[in-house]
Amino acid sequence: MKLLAVETSTDACSAALYIDGIVSERFELTPKEHTRLILPMINSLMTEAGLKPQQLDALGFSCGPGSFTGVRIATGVIQGIAMGADLPVVPVSTLAAIAQSFFDKNIANNQFDKQENDYDPSELNIAFTAMDARMGEIFWGVYQRDGQNVANLLGKESVGLACEVEFPYINGVGVGSGWDVYSQELMTRLADQVSYYEIVHLPRASAIARLAVLGFEQGKGVPVEQAMPVYLRDKVAKKESER
Repeated sequence: MKLLAVETSTDACSAALYIDGIVSERFELTPKEHTRLILPMINSLMTEAGLKPQQLDALGFSCGPGSFTGVRIATGVIQGIAMGADLPVVPVSTLAAIAQSFFDKNIANNQFDKQENDYDPSELNIAFTAMDARMGEIFWGVYQRDGQNVANLLGKESVGLACEVEFPYINGVGVGSGWDVYSQELMTRLADQVSYYEIVHLPRASAIARLAVLGFEQGKGVPVEQAMPVYLRDKVAKKESER
């Protein structure tokens, strides 16, 4: 199985190449440099592996939510490669990639950064994932780790006020940039369910690749014309009267 994945929906830019269970990745935290960096990253990975696009089985990309421009960059790049090489595409949620990165770091390595020692280990199986969506809102999704250490969505993803997020009544860990900006609102909203949060996790192409391979195996690959961005929000800016 050979799959190329890209992720450009936040300030981070990355590309990853999955070959038979081994993932190689290029990653840089460089706001507003995605257009300049993403194609050289892809070329570097493909050249290193000695592959041409036509030799891939599929493509994966972070379809959103996230930065309007960033999501469009990933979509456009993957659509171009898919059209030229006649490849199926697997769209992967940005929120799922953030949750997956959290599970990979804190569960696969059996590590947890919390200072206290009184946490319930089952908390590590749930990620209350939030991204700063600007305009006073967050992108939100609750993910559960399954037996194969894969992030699965509970309920649905949404965008809205932090103080109004919906969630299942289970205990877990807060994950993502939304917990940095709206920690007070979120901790109040989930006071009895979240005692700790990590803001450092960004979506990475390596997580996109892993989830895309699983999606491909489950028949979730789509033709290029169906590989579309998911914004969750109908508009990207508020009118002056709304502000």
